[in-house]
Amino acid sequence: MSGRRIQGSLLSGGGQNVVQGLCNRTDRPVEGSILVAPRLEAGLYDAIVSARAVVCSSGGRTGHMQSICRGRGIPVLRIDDADLSRLDGEVTLHLQSESIVIGSGTGTRIPVARAERALLDELGSVCAVIADLQDIETVNDCGPDAERVESFFIREEFLCLAAGLRPLDALHGGPSQAAAYGQALAGRLCDFAAALLPGQRIVLRLLDLRSDHAAHVTTAPVAAEPNPEMGLHGARWLLGSNAYRDALHAALRVLRERLGDAADRVHLSVPFLTDEHEYRQLRSHLRIPAEVPVAAFIETPAAVHAARAICAAGASELFVGTKDLVQFYLAADRNNHLVAESYQTRHPAVLAGVRAVVAAARATGTPVRVFSLYADLAHYLRQLPPPDGYMMCTAELQQAFAAA
Repeated sequence: MSGRRIQGSLLSGGGQNVVQGLCNRTDRPVEGSILVAPRLEAGLYDAIVSARAVVCSSGGRTGHMQSICRGRGIPVLRIDDADLSRLDGEVTLHLQSESIVIGSGTGTRIPVARAERALLDELGSVCAVIADLQDIETVNDCGPDAERVESFFIREEFLCLAAGLRPLDALHGGPSQAAAYGQALAGRLCDFAAALLPGQRIVLRLLDLRSDHAAHVTTAPVAAEPNPEMGLHGARWLLGSNAYRDALHAALRVLRERLGDAADRVHLSVPFLTDEHEYRQLRSHLRIPAEVPVAAFIETPAAVHAARAICAAGASELFVGTKDLVQFYLAADRNNHLVAESYQTRHPAVLAGVRAVVAAARATGTPVRVFSLYADLAHYLRQLPPPDGYMMCTAELQQAFAAA
């Protein structure tokens, strides 16, 4: 091994201790390369999923694109911006030491730590967080433990990235283009449904493109916001879009036509919700038929406070999005490495909020599922009352299956 060693911080691990490849500084996919980029954004999706590993100079462990990397088992190492500019040619990532060497090296497999089978047994039913169709096939090929996976969860924007759909362009293009987008969305969901095992379902999180992400995947105008995380996205944006309502109805119609009764295996969930009033308004605005179940994401302190009322308003189930919940409880941007020490997934205030949501769901008989990083799973199992199940990214779920 030769060359300069650069120390960094590991945002997402993978299945190897050492990863070697040629640097790719473009936004074009180069299979097996090491993608080098200042920040991970939606416009880099194709380059990210084709990379062997990613090196960046900003962001945190639980950013949206970092989550895709975690789900696909793609390591992400963050280094200083000044060091990022020095990366060129062949580099070697050493994940255990969280460092990168410019020059050649030898790759070795990282041993998988063994864990108690009891840890997996405590999970209950599992919801696998996926980025594309391949993830369903990967999870369902895990042998007998795949039967633990009751559902697959996907963000609509991730489905669009994998399928090459441009939702905002379509929604700004008039009724026919909005309907065409909804039909394409449904077609993709039908492919997902065909890959399910008996008893499994798909949960679609309705479109939730923040303005800073949206600007990179659309030619339509997107307003610049000073703080996109707390801006016009999620339920707030959905409430203002008639075009999305038309697209959603086109999707629901195609699902029913193509899948028949099996369309009931595709469920909807509302992102970035504040309270029960917003939930009711959204169902009304989108004109979602009463027989279509709509789950609610609990990822703000206000939604934690209103969890019981959201259940009473008709939420079919609750999903606790701990990644956003942590940043809003602790006022620590999960994409800002400068406050990484303040972003604590096990903070007592966060866990108290999750406990309150589980208790509210139990009191109303509403199913509830909690997202967990694999590193936090044992802690959550000890500290939280049992929800109906946990949500985990694909690669980390595979890690849990392997460790057991």
